[in-house]
Amino acid sequence: MLMVTIKAPAKINLTLEVLRKRSDGYHEIRSILQTIDLYDTLQIEAGDGISFQCDLPEWSAEKSLASKAVSLIREAAGGTKGAVVRIEKQIPLLSGLGGDSSDAAALLHGLNELWDLKLPPEKLAEMASKLGSDVVFFLQGGTALASGRGEKITPLPPMGKMWVALVVPDVTVATGKTGRMYASLKPSSFTDGAITQNVVADLNQGKPFKPAMLYNVFESVTFEDFNMQRLYFQPMLKMGALHVHLAGSGPTLFSMFTEKDRAEEIYTKCKSQGMKTYLAQTI
Repeated sequence: MLMVTIKAPAKINLTLEVLRKRSDGYHEIRSILQTIDLYDTLQIEAGDGISFQCDLPEWSAEKSLASKAVSLIREAAGGTKGAVVRIEKQIPLLSGLGGDSSDAAALLHGLNELWDLKLPPEKLAEMASKLGSDVVFFLQGGTALASGRGEKITPLPPMGKMWVALVVPDVTVATGKTGRMYASLKPSSFTDGAITQNVVADLNQGKPFKPAMLYNVFESVTFEDFNMQRLYFQPMLKMGALHVHLAGSGPTLFSMFTEKDRAEEIYTKCKSQGMKTYLAQTI
């Protein structure tokens, strides 16, 4: 029986600026997104109806963009095709690493192939935009500029290989986290997009990326949390991380390195302290 296996990568935000609140209720942003080699693996097999299986008990098809992605592309296929979707989760849920959006993008690609629909990239991008801003990005991955409310994706030259040590704080995160984070921003947190534009200019000129260029507006909110500072941010700095930043709307923290052994050192130290830790590289 025909089956497609596809890997869905996580992402980090190299920059994330909010310029203003828009009249439609969304926020105008500028962000540089970067995929990393921390993957969910999806196996999609032809079948009757639609069913989901996941190795992570907390994962729910009803709450996931995955089921919405399948519904959208199935509708485009005439509403009669079937599939069994098996998801092996490595990307933590509600972590700021984009796992749910990446799974949705992988399903659009995978079902287009499995069902031999031959839908063009622009049609998949149209579906992705109905699911969420990051889903559009994950159709391509790599390094890209997100603008508008995050749905306008412009590919950028690859940033070059960097190593990333990631720590997922042991905190309870409820759905709707990203919306609450945006709502908590004050106008004083807004910037003009120049931080992102400077990084875009450097990437376009082939200049090496430096961790000092990293910026995330949500850090002004997250790092006010005493426990986040005491239990994660400060310990990572004391272990030798020169820069510690928030992934997306969090709560995942990460530190980037040009040398693998430096990243491995932070990863090992964090793991020895009982932190939920991952080691990845940019792709």
